[in-house]
Amino acid sequence: MSLVETEQVLVVPTAEFHRLGYFQGFSPEVDRYLPELLESDQLRYRPRGEMEEDPSFKQLIPYVVFRYRTGDQVHLFQYCRGKGQGETRLRAKRSVGVGGHISTLDSTTGETGTGVYEEGLRRELNEEVDIQTGYTRNCVGLINDDDTEVGKVHLGIVHIYDVEQPVITPREVDILDARFQPLEEIRSELEEFESWSQIAVQNLVE
Repeated sequence: MSLVETEQVLVVPTAEFHRLGYFQGFSPEVDRYLPELLESDQLRYRPRGEMEEDPSFKQLIPYVVFRYRTGDQVHLFQYCRGKGQGETRLRAKRSVGVGGHISTLDSTTGETGTGVYEEGLRRELNEEVDIQTGYTRNCVGLINDDDTEVGKVHLGIVHIYDVEQPVITPREVDILDARFQPLEEIRSELEEFESWSQIAVQNLVE
C-alpha cells in the first residue's frame, strides 16, 4: 500500500475557506486567512487518498519559494518533478515551490494548529532539500486554483525564503534539474511550470 493511500493529511472544509472569503489565484491577505485556518476547530486529519478526489475539503500545503538576489537580478530555485513525486498529476512539470502536506507525522497526539503546521513545513523542507545558506523568511500569501483538478483539493500557503547564497540542493532523487535560474528566463518558459508556480511568479517574486 502506497503512502498516498495510508497517509492522513490536514484538511479544512472548503466551505470554511469560502466563509473567510473566496478568491481564485493569489491573495496577499495572510492575516485574514492563516490564523483562522490554522486555529479552526474544523481542521481534521483525513486519508490523503480520499482527499485527493474530494473538492469539499482543501488540503493545506506550505509552498516555499527560494529567492536569491544579486545586484538588480532575481533568481529562483526551480526544478522538474520526477516520476516518484507523490502527486502524479504534477509529474514532469517544472516548479518553483518546495513543500507538501501536513500530516499525522507532524503531530504525535493528533492536535492541529500553528505549531503542527510549522513542524510540517520544517519536515517537508528537510526531506526535500538541503539548505546550505542563511536566509530570511516571510509568509506572503495564499494560492487557490480551482481551474485545475489538483488545485481544487489543495490550498497553498506561500513562503518566500530569501537566501544569502544560491546553494540549495535536492535530497530527493525525483527533484530533477534543480538550480537557481534568472527570473526573466523562468517567465519566458512559464508554460512549462505547474499552475501554482505560474501564479507565484506572476504575483510575488519581484
